[in-house]
Amino acid sequence: MGKITGFIEFDREKQPYRPVEERLKDFRQVMQPWPVEPLKTQASRCMDCGIPFCHQGCPLGNMIPDWNDLVYRDQWNEAIQRLHATNNFPEFTGTLCPAPCEGSCVLGINEDPVTIKAVELSIIDKAWENGWIKPEIAETKTGKKVAIVGSGPAGLAAAQQLARAGHDVTVFERADRIGGLLRYGIPEFKMEKSQIDRRMKQMEAEGVTFKTNAHVGDNIPVEQLQNDFDALLLTGGACAARDLPAEGRELKGIYQAMEYLPMQNRLCEGDDKPDNFINAEGKHVVIIGGGDTGADCLGTANRQGCASVHQLEIMPKPPSSRPEDNPWPEWPRIFRTASAHEEGVERVYSVNTKRFVDDGNGNVKALQLVNVEMKNVDGRMSFEEVAGSEQELPCDLAFLAMGFLGPEKPGMLEQLGLELDARGNIIADKKTWMTNVKGVFTAGDMQRGQSLIVWAIAEGRSAARGIDDYLMGSSDLPAPV
Repeated sequence: MGKITGFIEFDREKQPYRPVEERLKDFRQVMQPWPVEPLKTQASRCMDCGIPFCHQGCPLGNMIPDWNDLVYRDQWNEAIQRLHATNNFPEFTGTLCPAPCEGSCVLGINEDPVTIKAVELSIIDKAWENGWIKPEIAETKTGKKVAIVGSGPAGLAAAQQLARAGHDVTVFERADRIGGLLRYGIPEFKMEKSQIDRRMKQMEAEGVTFKTNAHVGDNIPVEQLQNDFDALLLTGGACAARDLPAEGRELKGIYQAMEYLPMQNRLCEGDDKPDNFINAEGKHVVIIGGGDTGADCLGTANRQGCASVHQLEIMPKPPSSRPEDNPWPEWPRIFRTASAHEEGVERVYSVNTKRFVDDGNGNVKALQLVNVEMKNVDGRMSFEEVAGSEQELPCDLAFLAMGFLGPEKPGMLEQLGLELDARGNIIADKKTWMTNVKGVFTAGDMQRGQSLIVWAIAEGRSAARGIDDYLMGSSDLPAPV
């Protein structure tokens, strides 16, 4: 641990952010680096808690007290070695993960938890600054070939682990750039894509081959991969977006979030603006869905110069502190404010969209809303409309950010004949990570359903061990889950 009385002497501090008026003018990352001394003070709050429940909260099993102590003692090189022992990409989790580790921090029982996520990000930032991140090239090659479909965090983590074990790894990505949702779903202001690019260079030096515009099951036959490779890992994510079958859904001006966000990301990458570019400038924007994807749409719309923006949520507003039925060390279901919310939004809770209103020319001009009350009926959640609560909300542009329903079924999944569970996710053995098709494995949101980046990396690492064991008869690779 760090300072024995650190958790008594020091309060939790907030991650530094660029001023709102400054960051709204561009798409650069909003977070600022911590100065070293204040960060060491934050690391010193890590207690000698005996049983570090943060280990339980982190799907990767990150050795959090260890690297908190090392940061406090100014031993940064040792800290990144300890961090990389369990996490391939701390810059991804340190930037984007909601930090379930902090939700289970023992100090969080009666105080604010340790700023684990901020310490993690500072460690990896300092490691890149000092040139400590080097390719880890396998000393011997196995002669085995592995194809990975999907280049999100699960696929990238598995690819790096397998390459370091000596296998020849090829990652297939249907988009024109590597990164999956990290590249085109996460706005630049949350994570600049240079962080993906520098990891790609490291992985290429380690022997990983990347192929873009490679849509397996479409322009690349599945049978080709099965014939050319010794194992196939599916990490394509949960890309089937939840829709809203309300009256007027066919009107112009209504888009899925993942129709909107990639366009701006491509613009930030330097691509030309397409003729069908979705621009919120001067428009009244309504975002349906109160989660992270909705906040991403919010930050993007504000930067494009929208006239107004509302974010709607069918659930009631969460409490400011843990309710009795949500005890520590469970993830605290409390009201949260993302950086995008600080930039201007009207958040509306307990409402449902009944109808999209036509302006007479086939364009949306308003949403007809109704207030709802959440009820528990025979153990199942339902929403009942509040009589007389109907209202109209002006809307020129509506974004649906209501989550995802699992992997896309047509194409690769159907061609392979994979077994799916009741939710439409791929079924895999949780020890081997193999599907019902021999030699075909899966990890991440494709088999788990929509989840966190930290779970994707954890499952990618575990699937890599399963594949390594399948190919070699044993494996020394770690398996966090």
